[in-house]
Amino acid sequence: MKRKLFSTLLCAVALLLLMGAGVENADAADVMVKEESTRQIQDGQVLETGEESGEELNADAPETQGEDETEAEQESELTPVVPAVELDANFLIDGQPVPADTARMMKNGVTYVALTPTVKALAPEAQITWNSWTRTAEVQTGALKLTAQAGQFYAVANGRYLYAKDGILMQNNRVMIPLAVLTEAFGATHTWDSATNTVRVTRGTGALVPAESYYNQNDLFWLSRIIHAESGNQPLKGKMAVGNVVMNRVASPRFPNSVQAVLAQKNQFTTYRGGKLANRTPNEGSVIAAKLVLDGGVVEEVRGALYFDSLTRSWASRQRIFLGKIGGHSFYR
Repeated sequence: MKRKLFSTLLCAVALLLLMGAGVENADAADVMVKEESTRQIQDGQVLETGEESGEELNADAPETQGEDETEAEQESELTPVVPAVELDANFLIDGQPVPADTARMMKNGVTYVALTPTVKALAPEAQITWNSWTRTAEVQTGALKLTAQAGQFYAVANGRYLYAKDGILMQNNRVMIPLAVLTEAFGATHTWDSATNTVRVTRGTGALVPAESYYNQNDLFWLSRIIHAESGNQPLKGKMAVGNVVMNRVASPRFPNSVQAVLAQKNQFTTYRGGKLANRTPNEGSVIAAKLVLDGGVVEEVRGALYFDSLTRSWASRQRIFLGKIGGHSFYR
């Protein structure tokens, strides 16, 4: 009996000792985890694992990203990005290259430019409007009013008519105008270096002399009337060519030196006889043609012509050099 009690007591003591050791080991493991966790956090790391810990990591990522985006947006607002302007190094105004969107091009030996960007390069203060119905651009500065209508063979600047032999063009929804016409309108000059394909424009007065101060009214009176009498039903170039003949005679030492005197010369312009020409009212096209000619417009096809007629077997056809035919008239030098 005593032995049984002693054995039972020994078992109980042994069980108590084993339970105490298990608790002590568990506490030690917990301390190690806590110490490791503290060390890793101090090193800038995160110890937690599992589903809950994963949620915390995922939540932190977008929060940090949002802060970065806000800083980037603030920096963008403070220092806006300005795109570089592409320049045309072969098109200079007062020595400075102009933006490449002037779209400079050549057609039949004539330099064309896009009207709007070139005007802005010449005169940044210019106001430009566009009428899509008539396809007409209007430029206004303090000293200049310029209109250019797509399809016409001229631009109008301060009431003067400037000739564009190949017309005012539309290309890629832009008005293209001869550079020579634009520089003349702005009272500027330009040169072209064929070796380097470089155009140089030099600003001038900012606007050409207006019509009322430029055209000789007596010359305009007679020239518009002879054009109307001889070619009032002809196309614009036909009207201009008749006017060119008259002005070529004025410039030639073989003929009188004024428009009226050329018309009055014996056996030359029969429509002048009897004073009937002075009483005619020229149509609009004849007045425009006269202004184009007085402003230097020349029909290249018959440049230098001194004679014209509408006959098949005429004195000029037998004695002079044939240059070309426009409408119902043949022209000779």
